[in-house]
Amino acid sequence: MFNSESKTVKGYKNLDIPFTILSKESNSKNLAIILPGMGYTSQAPLLHYSTGVFINKSFDVLHVNYQYNNKAYDGFNEISKAIKVDVKNVIDFVLTNKTYENFYLIGKSVGTIAMSSELTRETFKNAKAIWLTPLIQREDVLHAMVKSKNKGLCMIGDKDPCYSEERYVKVVENSNITSKLIPNVNHSLEYGENAVESIGVLKNVINHIAQF
Repeated sequence: MFNSESKTVKGYKNLDIPFTILSKESNSKNLAIILPGMGYTSQAPLLHYSTGVFINKSFDVLHVNYQYNNKAYDGFNEISKAIKVDVKNVIDFVLTNKTYENFYLIGKSVGTIAMSSELTRETFKNAKAIWLTPLIQREDVLHAMVKSKNKGLCMIGDKDPCYSEERYVKVVENSNITSKLIPNVNHSLEYGENAVESIGVLKNVINHIAQF
């Protein structure tokens, strides 16, 4: 069993940003920060099972539950700016209220935009980074990964519209990041029309995360 506590902080343009902290032990010094995708929430398979991996290792797990699909964001063209502010404000709040010594950041898709920014914090200089389907078509994300001194794990599919062989090769060249290119899977790390084989990919990805 674990405890769950949900709150909100004010984010970009004073909009509420909900977040949840899951904890198994009250005195854990370890925090895993999960930054979901736009429509790929913390409850979606990759992040749900990643949460389980860290909870079982007695980490606290922070879900930053920004909701950019809500009506409040209709016509909103500043998501990449907003997500950096929103995630920073949530993490500032959490770290003001409890001290941690060991960090993992797990970003999925748009979450990797915020992750690229957050890894510049002094607090996270020794954090480990898990890049799930990173937006390597973006200069800020690619630059953060290519230059990263953080130990990292990157997983992306070659049928992901965000995948670029030319850019991915640059990530592979960073010896701090272990990169896994999964053939024929999409932006959800799934085969479009094969649920059973997609479950096999999910199992492999979660195994890599658990080992990392």
